[in-house]
Amino acid sequence: MAKILKIYPDNPQENLIAEVVKSLNNGGIIIYPSDTVYALGCNIFDIRAMEKLAHIKKVKLEKAQFSIICNDLSHLSSFTRAIDTPVFRFLKSKIPGPFTFILEANKSLPLAYKGNKTVGIRVPDHPIPQLIVEKLGHPIASTSIKDDDEVIEYSTDPELIAEKYDHLVDIVIDSGYGDNVASTIVDLTSGEPDIIRQGKGIV
Repeated sequence: MAKILKIYPDNPQENLIAEVVKSLNNGGIIIYPSDTVYALGCNIFDIRAMEKLAHIKKVKLEKAQFSIICNDLSHLSSFTRAIDTPVFRFLKSKIPGPFTFILEANKSLPLAYKGNKTVGIRVPDHPIPQLIVEKLGHPIASTSIKDDDEVIEYSTDPELIAEKYDHLVDIVIDSGYGDNVASTIVDLTSGEPDIIRQGKGIV
């Protein structure tokens, strides 16, 4: 049964953030808010947690394209090939923000991402995921929570999300209603921004 933690974005309670980090370190799956939609997250270095995340999304882990949530630009160099100056400037102008950037991956990707030639990097403009990543000491894997409703693509009510995922996740962070527009996906592998999906972020 999932534990619901009410964490307020304007003043996140450190003890509750610590509880989330402890859960992630123990292989837990969390649901957290972002600057776009609510998302599922786990420790990128815990292969069992990654497999569980893939199972929840009903995909095979090797086919899953989970984003990597960072809290600043410094994490990018850990998982991506060298970024040239124009691309770096572009990233700097958009981070943090409602974007997922596709970049060329390097060989330092965690085990669950091995074999991936590209990786999706996200730095949400939201204090809660930023603080979680900061206190955890490294990024988390992430995937948006989609709704079965044909009209509303993304779930926005954390209470309804908690009901749906009650027996699948360990912690649900209730930070009030989320947005229902996903991030804009921008492919930067060619050196020029190529919009793969138009979402909340404006390039």
